[in-house]
Amino acid sequence: MPRFLIDRLLQGLLVLFALYTITFFLAKAMPGEPFTSEKNISAETKANIRKLYGLDKPIWEQYLAYPKNILSEGSFGISTSKGRPVFDIITQSFPNSLILGLCALGFAIGIGIPMGVLSAFRKNSWIDWACMTVAMVGICIPSFTIGPLLQIYVAAHIPGLKVAGWGDIGDIILPSFTLGLVAAAYLARLTRGGILEVLSQDFVRTARAKGVPPVQVILKHTLRGGLLPAVAYLGPAFAALISGSFIVETIFQVPGMGQHFVNAATTRDEFLLLGLSLFFGFLIVIMNLLADLLTGLLDPRVRQTGGTD
Repeated sequence: MPRFLIDRLLQGLLVLFALYTITFFLAKAMPGEPFTSEKNISAETKANIRKLYGLDKPIWEQYLAYPKNILSEGSFGISTSKGRPVFDIITQSFPNSLILGLCALGFAIGIGIPMGVLSAFRKNSWIDWACMTVAMVGICIPSFTIGPLLQIYVAAHIPGLKVAGWGDIGDIILPSFTLGLVAAAYLARLTRGGILEVLSQDFVRTARAKGVPPVQVILKHTLRGGLLPAVAYLGPAFAALISGSFIVETIFQVPGMGQHFVNAATTRDEFLLLGLSLFFGFLIVIMNLLADLLTGLLDPRVRQTGGTD
C-alpha cells in the first residue's frame, strides 16, 4: 500500500506539472493584452501595471516564478481583471460549486448504479432495454437542453422550485439533477458491464446452482467486483461535475466557479486562469487517488500490481 500511494502521488505531481506548463504557454499565446479596457491608457501606465504584476520579465522567469510563489507564499497571484487575489476568488465561489457537485454526484449514484444493477440482472429484457435507453438519452441530450426544459415544465409548475437562483435548499434540486444526469447515465452503463462480467464468473454460477437467493447473490457475490468500473469512474466524475458546471451554473444562476473560467479566458486573465486550472487539477488528482484507494479496498489485486490493469 505505501508503494501504491507513492506511485499515485508521483503521477499526480507529473500531471500538475504538465497541466501548469500547457496552461501557462497557452495563456501566453492568447491574442490581446490582459489590461485592455474601454478607456485608453498611456503606454507608460501600461508598462507600470505590467511591472507591478511581473509581466515585464522574460517568459522563462515568469514560468518559474509562479510555482515558486505558490510553494513559498501560498499565493496564486492577483487577478488582473478583478484586482483581487485569485485565492480569495476561489474560496468565495468554490463552496457553491462543491455543494452543487456533491448533490449532482448523489443524484448520479442514486439513479445510475441501481439502474445498472437492475439492467444487468434483467439482461435482454424490456427492463434492460428501457434502462439502457434512458441512459443513452442522458448521454446524448446536453445539459443546456435539459436545464431550460426543467425550468419550463417543472419549476414553473411545482411550488417551492424556482426557475433560477441560489440560496434556498430547493434551489439545489434542479441544477443538481441537470448536472448529474450525464454522470448517472455513464454509471448505469459501467455498472451494467461490471455486473455482467462478474455474473459470468464460475463462482457466481456455482452459487446460483446451489440455490443461493438472488438478493444474496447480488449483495455477497456480485456487487463488490461488479462495481469496480463505476468506483474508478467516480473520482474524475466528481471533479468534472465541479469544474464543468459552467453551463448549468449559468442557466440556474448559481454563483459558482464555472463562470470564472470563461471570464479569465475572455479577459486574458493569466493568473486567474492558472490558479483555477491548477486548483481543479489538484482536485482531480486527489479524487483519482481516493477512487484508486477505494478500488484497492474492493480489489486487493490493485494494491499488489499498483494499478487497475
